[in-house]
Amino acid sequence: MAQPDLDEIDVSTVLQALADPMRLRIVQLLDQTDESTCTALDLPVKVSTVSHHVNVLRHSGIVSTRIDGTARPSRLRKEDLERRFPGLLASILTATPPRRPTQ
Repeated sequence: MAQPDLDEIDVSTVLQALADPMRLRIVQLLDQTDESTCTALDLPVKVSTVSHHVNVLRHSGIVSTRIDGTARPSRLRKEDLERRFPGLLASILTATPPRRPTQ
């Protein structure tokens, strides 16, 4: 499946993709599971929405997707991203989420 080469990945595109909470959650889940299909990710949205978000992540260079019969498992491009932007993905994955205001 089409995805950018390492030297084509742009940091602003990566950050823009990860600014969406659902895409950030997908990246966190892929970090925990190594590889997954859209249907196997436990998210509160339709599979078609997950597929859209994975597509955005793939085109931004964050995940790679392979074809396995009718399945399309995706995985984080950890090593590639570490080479291109050292420490970026690790910082994002270990960042403390913002506190929600108490009422």
